[in-house]
Amino acid sequence: MNVYTPILVLGILAFGFAVFSVGIATFTGPKRYNRAKYDAYECGIEPTPQPVGGGRFSVKYYLTAMLFIVFDIEIVFLYPWAVAFDRLAIFGLIEMLVFIVTVLVVYAYVWRRRGLEWD
Repeated sequence: MNVYTPILVLGILAFGFAVFSVGIATFTGPKRYNRAKYDAYECGIEPTPQPVGGGRFSVKYYLTAMLFIVFDIEIVFLYPWAVAFDRLAIFGLIEMLVFIVTVLVVYAYVWRRRGLEWD
């Protein structure tokens, strides 16, 4: 249990800081509300009227989001490997090379199918 104590303390501190920041912001923040604050922000361009149902997003939007998540999660797998690299020796190196080659094959497939282009 002593090994997990610093992680638990860090989690409690992070949670406490988040709750404190949100709580104090409600008391100390400015209270000037106007119409512009309630409008959607579109990079400085005048907001366009939205349909009642919220409108439809292109399928490309969701595909791009899913690709980002997939490649982002694959990067997360590199961190434990880097930490345990000394103990894994040649087996870990070969395993990570297979993993990276698999990621690059998928990346090449997506690139070839024009999945990264935003029309």
